[in-house]
Amino acid sequence: MPFFQRNFLKHGDGRRLTGFARYTELLDRDIKRFLLVNLLTLAGFLPFFIGVLAAILSSSILLLLPACILGGALAGPALACMYDAVLRSLRDAPGKCLDNYRRALKQNWRQSILPGILFCLLLGFYLFMLMMFWQATSLPGYRTVALYLFGLVMFTMFFSLYWPQLVLFEQGGRQRFLNCILFLLRFFWKVLGCAILQVFYWAVLVLFMPWSVILLPLTGFWFIVYTANFLLYNTLNESFHIEEQIAQAFPEQAAIYEDDEEWLKRKQAEQ
Repeated sequence: MPFFQRNFLKHGDGRRLTGFARYTELLDRDIKRFLLVNLLTLAGFLPFFIGVLAAILSSSILLLLPACILGGALAGPALACMYDAVLRSLRDAPGKCLDNYRRALKQNWRQSILPGILFCLLLGFYLFMLMMFWQATSLPGYRTVALYLFGLVMFTMFFSLYWPQLVLFEQGGRQRFLNCILFLLRFFWKVLGCAILQVFYWAVLVLFMPWSVILLPLTGFWFIVYTANFLLYNTLNESFHIEEQIAQAFPEQAAIYEDDEEWLKRKQAEQ
């Protein structure tokens, strides 16, 4: 068993840490993995960002559409692998980072292309509208701003639930959509809070462009994806029985825990 599992996954009574202690524990253990996968995710989104920037600078919707479609086809698999890495960390799944990444890409790239295109189309239009608002001679009305923010938050809420299902379960798109709606209805305020947190995070990065670009390799996607999913994970696990289903279907991905005494005995026996 790898050292990190002995050191982090068992806490005397066999239970995981909770709250902020658990949050920092996983960061301490998997920060290097998150940074690596974040760079790969940024690379996947780079064509999308370049295309949207070109569309904004030229004020061309005709350029925005192909940029979002082609960029989304690349960004979708990259984002799916980002979610896969975060969710593996949250459920203490064993395995090497690059091995898990290749496995996630192989499993999810086909089914993540269409959601990636839809995701990037919506995101691209929101970014395009934001820049149009910014460049306008007069500010939009309160109703327009409220409608814009409402749509952005709802878009974030939906995909915050869709991507985890895509990488965790083999389901049809209709089933994922239905699960998202049911989960939203049951845990609306919790999902809303996580969505607002994500919108605020990206809004800060966008508003402080281009200086905030230097933060993308350091925080980029991984930080907010990890934080939001950390807040939602226990509720998702209780609702969808994530760890139970994965342990049954893929025993090799189930976390194995042992306390320090058992680990020391086994290491002494091996020596």
